Amino acid sequence: MQDPLVSLLAASIAFVGSHLVMSHPLRGPMLRVLGEKGFLGVYSLVSLATFAWMVLAFRASPPGGGGAGGVAGEAQWALASILTLIAAVLFVGSFKGNPALPGVPAAKIAAAEPQGVFRVTRHPMMWSFVLWALGHMILSWSQRTSILAAAILILALLGSYLQDRKKEALLGEAWTAWEAKTSHLPRFGQLGHAGAVAWLIGLALWLAATWGHIALAQIPAGVWKWLV
Repeated sequence: MQDPLVSLLAASIAFVGSHLVMSHPLRGPMLRVLGEKGFLGVYSLVSLATFAWMVLAFRASPPGGGGAGGVAGEAQWALASILTLIAAVLFVGSFKGNPALPGVPAAKIAAAEPQGVFRVTRHPMMWSFVLWALGHMILSWSQRTSILAAAILILALLGSYLQDRKKEALLGEAWTAWEAKTSHLPRFGQLGHAGAVAWLIGLALWLAATWGHIALAQIPAGVWKWLV
């Protein structure tokens, strides 16, 4: 029988690899052969299948073992909590005024001055995934958590870099001007400009997600670690 951790590693590679390959080198050929709807259908099917494989392999893997084995210190928990809260704020804020989202007037949005979380980074959604992954990796809770988090981190970092290259090719000066006004790496000193709505909804999302962590993983996370 295959080691569940090996299966999880294979699933993670498939999930990350299929996303990157279909989003970039194979996107053009697949669009020409399948059309827009066909491409989205195949992309969604492959993404769901590899994600389901990754989730099943994660659940089949041992919950402990590796790293600190679930004995992270208070400082690690505090840092992880801060990172995941910021991740929630960036994620929520990324849905307003994002020129990278499909179906939006990208050139028009990119021509405006960056607002909200885009004062922090031009890839707030991708960096929300990165910070979520880092928050889990620094706890060294288990090998399965580290593998899953590393996969998300790699996908988000490579995806944001390749997204810039793709947008440069599609939008030209509109995107390079957006790059000049924004930063890829987060400028955390600008978090105060994320806006009250992003902070309030992000905080609510973070509280709900960390509370759900108790039921899903039997591990109090976030502020609940000190309150429950």
